Amino acid sequence: MESTVVSTSTLAPDEFDRNVPRICGVCGDKATGFHFNAMTCEGCKGFFRRSMKRKAAFTCPFNGSCSITKDNRRHCQACRLKRCVDIGMMKEFILTDEEVQRKKDLIQRRKDEEAQREADKEARRPRLSDDQSQVIATLVEAHHKTFDDSYSDFSRFRPPVREGPVTRSASRAASLHSLSDASSDSLNHSPESVDAKMNFNNLLMMYHEQGSSPDSSEEEGSSFSMLPHLADLVSYSIQKVIGFAKMIPGFRELTADDQIALLKSSAIEVIMLRSNQSFNLEDMSWSCGGPDFKYQISDVTKAGHTLELLEPLVKFQVGLKKLNLQEEEHVMLMAICLLSPDRPGVQDHARIEALQDQLSETLQAYIQLHHPAGRLLYAKMIQKLADLRSLNEEHSKQYRSLSFQPEHSMQLTPLVLEVFGSEVS
Repeated sequence: MESTVVSTSTLAPDEFDRNVPRICGVCGDKATGFHFNAMTCEGCKGFFRRSMKRKAAFTCPFNGSCSITKDNRRHCQACRLKRCVDIGMMKEFILTDEEVQRKKDLIQRRKDEEAQREADKEARRPRLSDDQSQVIATLVEAHHKTFDDSYSDFSRFRPPVREGPVTRSASRAASLHSLSDASSDSLNHSPESVDAKMNFNNLLMMYHEQGSSPDSSEEEGSSFSMLPHLADLVSYSIQKVIGFAKMIPGFRELTADDQIALLKSSAIEVIMLRSNQSFNLEDMSWSCGGPDFKYQISDVTKAGHTLELLEPLVKFQVGLKKLNLQEEEHVMLMAICLLSPDRPGVQDHARIEALQDQLSETLQAYIQLHHPAGRLLYAKMIQKLADLRSLNEEHSKQYRSLSFQPEHSMQLTPLVLEVFGSEVS
């Protein structure tokens, strides 16, 4: 019988063209790779190994030239073995039983090592503990209960009055507004424009509360026409901050004196943080519902604030907005801000510091989990708290200046006077 010409490989394994179908050089079946120096199927590989290890001596019942195919390869072992040798299979490539076992052990060891590496990698992967997840959920819920993003309550405030004499601050604010329109997308090109606009709105919303009489804003020489409305807004915001604070884990366990000290010292900073949600980078305004409650920088100047406060406030608002914080990060930052152990009048520093540390660790874990590449995000967020301290100091100065004028202080609500009007010793 004439032997069938079967494609065999005399190339090294690394020279094999993977695009060409692999064919067993012995029987023409589908090959599984190079075995004992030749491209073969699993069946011929096993046949060659068994034959060599048994030192088998086969005899062809025919003329020694049988055609070996997938279907008849079991019919003549002699010609099949001869074909194996002809295509280059070598007994020297056959491993002993000990070598086979060592190879299996090596393969198993590598699998175990890979599994251990995956386990170690999983163990190092950032994750939140159950307690941390619960803290975040509690803070988010607290924020939802104390922040109405429909701003439906704003209609209950004394109405905004934007007419009246144009103050020097309002004129400068208008100039800053026009500059921001020209380059609102670049802090480096016009930081004042972005900062000033942001500062005006945020501060007014936070600083002034209910006034005693809207008529007082229309008295002769008065330019603070927005003071009554923004005073109501800030008074309302303080109440919401108090509600949020009461739901922070651990806050209610503090002494009443420490709770009051923390709220008085941090209220304006938390309000500034909260107001960032309504801040619009495109036109540098705070949009709180309808057009009557869309606040521009000039509105804030009409409530008694000057650019010494408003310019850095705008810069703060823009920088915070550009961090694109997730809601969870935003509420944790507010809680960390509020639970600062170095506030004036605080007594139990250690306890408050422990609460703040827990929140800081939770925030860092959350950032690592959700922002793997955001290594600097936590540092940037903490820097915002330092910026808030400076804004708080300037706000206090401007508040004192405003409160010393009876025609203006009489428009501030009792809550504003209580929170901002007395120094905490």
